[in-house]
Amino acid sequence: MTNTKQTARICLRILLGIVYLIAGVAHIRAPGGFLKITPDWVPFPSKVIFLTGLAEIAGSLALVFVPRLRVAAGIGLAAYAVCVFPANINHAINDIAIGGKHLSWWYHGPRLAFQPVFVWWALWASGTIEWPFTTRKTA
Repeated sequence: MTNTKQTARICLRILLGIVYLIAGVAHIRAPGGFLKITPDWVPFPSKVIFLTGLAEIAGSLALVFVPRLRVAAGIGLAAYAVCVFPANINHAINDIAIGGKHLSWWYHGPRLAFQPVFVWWALWASGTIEWPFTTRKTA
């Protein structure tokens, strides 16, 4: 791996770890907004929000500080990003106000479009995948 690629991976890993750490703490300290956007079909939403906060914190710490768990953390955070997508869709489609504020599609559109990037980011930053930064070997 080139030094530039390795440096980029480390920087993006740390940044993603910070993002998930902040989100995890927010899930635990201020779950109200997350509860509002959680779809009705999610069982025990308060417990789910709390546990997802713990998962985000654990995943972020493992991603940044525990090399032997880094791949597992990346896969877990990628799966998490997939699992919370219904809440993001619910928030957008049903125009759910958070703190009395309704957000426009200028917010929801990019947020929904960026969700696959979060999946890729967790997988790439953890070293689980190399795509699209690999070269194909020809026969």
